[in-house]
Amino acid sequence: MKNAIQSFSIVTFLGVSLMTFGQTIDTKSKTILDDVTKSYKAKKNSYFKFAYTSGASSQTGIFYSDNNRYKLKIMGTEQIFDGNKVYSISDEDKEVTIAKPNDNQAAFSPLSYLDSYKKDYNVSYSGKKTISGIPVDVIKMTPVKANGLKSVTLYVNTPQKKLIKLEQVSTNNDLAVITISNYKENQTLSPSIFTFDKSKYQNYLITEL
Repeated sequence: MKNAIQSFSIVTFLGVSLMTFGQTIDTKSKTILDDVTKSYKAKKNSYFKFAYTSGASSQTGIFYSDNNRYKLKIMGTEQIFDGNKVYSISDEDKEVTIAKPNDNQAAFSPLSYLDSYKKDYNVSYSGKKTISGIPVDVIKMTPVKANGLKSVTLYVNTPQKKLIKLEQVSTNNDLAVITISNYKENQTLSPSIFTFDKSKYQNYLITEL
């Protein structure tokens, strides 16, 4: 299951054109993504459930974020970013890996996914679609520079300013899909939710990189 969480945390959520170093972003997409990003920033914290599908494999998980920190749990694997280090915890392997975040891990939160379009992707509006009875705006992102991805497609509930689905296609045409549901915002969370408590993992192999 470590591969699943690594694949998930690598994902970068994510008229007149804005041009920066050859980058193109159409105005409609920019307006939608900026509005969603602003909405996330206004929240004290966010929570959602998600389904992650890649090939024949499908897992479900949950995600908490307060914009600066996050906690991800999926199928016996947990990842905590406390604002300084990333703690990857595998119950199956009884292992904990502690590391400084790389760029992808630090940018895991939905807010950072949405912010990433500003420098890393060409962005184009692809029209409207209906998903589970919900009208959504479809935005396609293609990397400005090679990053292992062919494209990322975002499905946005624009009236609610929420990202509800993301499709990632790798350069070898593997498809990964994240479907988000059950949003909750501004909850009263335990102060320890984004904290790694070493005393709970005395029987685990703990490696700090």
